[in-house]
Amino acid sequence: MTHKAGFVNIIGSPNVGKSTLMNQLVGERISIITSKAQTTRHRIMGIVNTADYQIVYSDTPGLVNSAYALHDSMMKFVQTALQDADILLLVIEVGEKKLNHLETLDKIVASDVPILIALNKIDKSDEVIVKEQMEFWKEKILRAEIFPISALHGFNVDSLFNRLIELLPKGEPFYDKEDLTDKPLRFFVSEIIREKIFIHYKKEIPYSSEVEIESFKDLGHIIHINANIMVERPSQKGIIIGHQGKGLKRVGTEARKDMEIFLNKKVFLQMHVKVDKDWRSKKTRLKHYGYNS
Repeated sequence: MTHKAGFVNIIGSPNVGKSTLMNQLVGERISIITSKAQTTRHRIMGIVNTADYQIVYSDTPGLVNSAYALHDSMMKFVQTALQDADILLLVIEVGEKKLNHLETLDKIVASDVPILIALNKIDKSDEVIVKEQMEFWKEKILRAEIFPISALHGFNVDSLFNRLIELLPKGEPFYDKEDLTDKPLRFFVSEIIREKIFIHYKKEIPYSSEVEIESFKDLGHIIHINANIMVERPSQKGIIIGHQGKGLKRVGTEARKDMEIFLNKKVFLQMHVKVDKDWRSKKTRLKHYGYNS
């Protein structure tokens, strides 16, 4: 059998289940998942290898209309994913009739690579509505193949996966066969902390926060991690820390437990909360935190 390899780039609006689907397709917990929109900020790759093929999945930030320089940087990850895709996987939630950032939809329609639509969360709908949605999006993107799925429950994900394999172009692997992702461990550690912030804090706090790993030291029997939670205003710092430090302690405890599962090793985690005023609007600070400038 001829070897296959290609990039499957996952695109969609915020909070449509892209990250859940990504983790299902990869078979590992690569992307963080919360109920809040705009959880994913970077382009995160997950790699699936067999003797016959290599699929490189990319979970991209949700499509947003810009309000901050951060949003512009997030959308640059999406635009890059559009350019280097071998297959585009557009994730749509049942009931969704439009996408943010219409320019991206135009580029998807105009692209010359295979387009699959994963119509997600069908477990929360009924057969009539699902059929209507399939017809609606088929008219929007004529050559798209549509797969009704439930990423959360894994329904019909196998059919989608099998079709992706069929569409992969012939080619040699882009990454080493042992690689699971292109991101370093530091990145996933920071994402675990950021996930807990999204889970436990409301309103603007999760969106104003960034996590910076100051040090990551593997001592063999234990990993020592120092992390900074950056916020935009002093008032947000107080909210993160909480009364008598209980808020920060809760985040730290839950993050440490998840890190130990992810790293398969004991973790000693220290965290501090610092203020980086208006970091979301400053290109130099965004570049410092690993975003496109």
